[in-house]
Amino acid sequence: MCDIGRVQKELKEIEKDKASGVTVSIRDNNLQMLVGTVYGPKDTPYDGGIFTVDIQLPDSYPFVPPKMRFITKVWHPNISSANGAICLDILKDNWSPALTLKTAMLSLQALLACPEPKDPQDAVVAQQYLKDHKAYVATAKQWTADYANPNKKDEKVERLAEMGFDREAIKAALTACGGRSQHLGGALNQTLS
Repeated sequence: MCDIGRVQKELKEIEKDKASGVTVSIRDNNLQMLVGTVYGPKDTPYDGGIFTVDIQLPDSYPFVPPKMRFITKVWHPNISSANGAICLDILKDNWSPALTLKTAMLSLQALLACPEPKDPQDAVVAQQYLKDHKAYVATAKQWTADYANPNKKDEKVERLAEMGFDREAIKAALTACGGRSQHLGGALNQTLS
């Protein structure tokens, strides 16, 4: 069984350290279903972006790693551009119960800053990183602007706002459901009630 007390403690620790550049919140009122955000590191192609991460805690957490994947599309050698899967050793074989959700999220942020193209999740991106680094940087910046820009108008938000819903309630609901439309109705109702 997942150590719920530990998860609650970890979430409080992340909440206290707002300057870390990462957040984690509960999704669907389930402490094993979380959504995180990672702020793009400065002086990287991801600078200024806010990247959303789906986090699922298995029943045997913290003895096994959390299952994480990027919801926000990212152009990065160690992150699948198709499904957001992440190639990071601490999320697989090098996990230790001494590590925390905050450690994992900060590791994702560090991964954005320091790609490992020789151990890729996305071979196409890794090839571009190694063979045409300028094109890689340009593509990563463009994807950050297109998919991780917090100032870009979100079509889902705009459509729901046109129906009369409050923009802040919509954004809170989208965050609560990890941006997945199939869960938006319940999250929006919960946010508005």
